[in-house]
Amino acid sequence: MTTSQELANHVYQAFATNTPLDRDAFVGVVNSFEEAYQVQDAVLKQKGEPVAGYKVLLTSPETQAMFDSDSPLYGGQLANKFLPSNTKFHLSDYNEPLVEVEMLFTAKEDLTPDMTPEELLQHTTVAPALELPDARFANWFPKLDKYLVLSDTAVGGAVVYGTARDGADLTLKTLADVKAVLTHDGEEVASGQGSEVLGNPVFSLKWLVGKLFSQGKKFPAGTHAATGTFLLPPSLTAGTWSAQFSDDFGTVTVEVD
Repeated sequence: MTTSQELANHVYQAFATNTPLDRDAFVGVVNSFEEAYQVQDAVLKQKGEPVAGYKVLLTSPETQAMFDSDSPLYGGQLANKFLPSNTKFHLSDYNEPLVEVEMLFTAKEDLTPDMTPEELLQHTTVAPALELPDARFANWFPKLDKYLVLSDTAVGGAVVYGTARDGADLTLKTLADVKAVLTHDGEEVASGQGSEVLGNPVFSLKWLVGKLFSQGKKFPAGTHAATGTFLLPPSLTAGTWSAQFSDDFGTVTVEVD
């Protein structure tokens, strides 16, 4: 029987060699969120670099139902996974990536769980973003076991961000109402808005900060948080992917070959 530490070793090796695992071979190794977060921490420890931010997933009833979860999940991300708009990506560097439309928050000072959503917004910057989730398991979306999703750093790939705005200049209503249109080579693929993310992307940030603190982890100044997708993600394919955001948030673009 594979142990949780062995699972962490397998996930890290799959990450290091870009060689996907057979998901069915690892179902049942972990059977609780608590244990899966421990596996994730072990994977991140093997990467040997500090966590620079987090991604939140399962932030809508639809995505929670897909993975049979009653709450969001988070995954730690390294600094080299947060990249500016117009970064070029190579499909050969990934397994089976998707593309999501999100908001990226960055703490201007330490965030704490006692802060209200309004206070969290005041203490962060907010940037439009495209997230490129990916897993270390073959044929993973949308069938990967939720505990394996979580163990695999919440299927973290990369987060590509546009121009950040000071959250102190924004309102909760702006973040709930912001809309985005995702295009591929100029053709619309999907659209969504901020309210798809737990009602408001700031609510996702609040959930994340509270969850981290409950596990003895903090959210210091400079930490990033990609707070969840506005829409169900399509597969990332070669070409130009762009998300055009309303409310003066601008556009985020990635080139993929």
